[in-house]
Amino acid sequence: MKISYNGLWKKLIDNDMQKKDLTEALGISSATIAKMGKGEAVSLDVLERICIYFNCDIGDVMSFEKRSVD
Repeated sequence: MKISYNGLWKKLIDNDMQKKDLTEALGISSATIAKMGKGEAVSLDVLERICIYFNCDIGDVMSFEKRSVD
């Protein structure tokens, strides 16, 4: 399954934030944000900090997308 962080990107837009604003606010590395941009897994610690910052649940910032089988 592929990870989608579309919920997080929407939250950034809704809060008039850029990815660099999130890295500065939470002390997350730009490499971690890059991994998220590629749909790669990041630690639960990072996801927890994001959820606390936005006062939301993990499902609000990430989801799993089923890959189609060809």
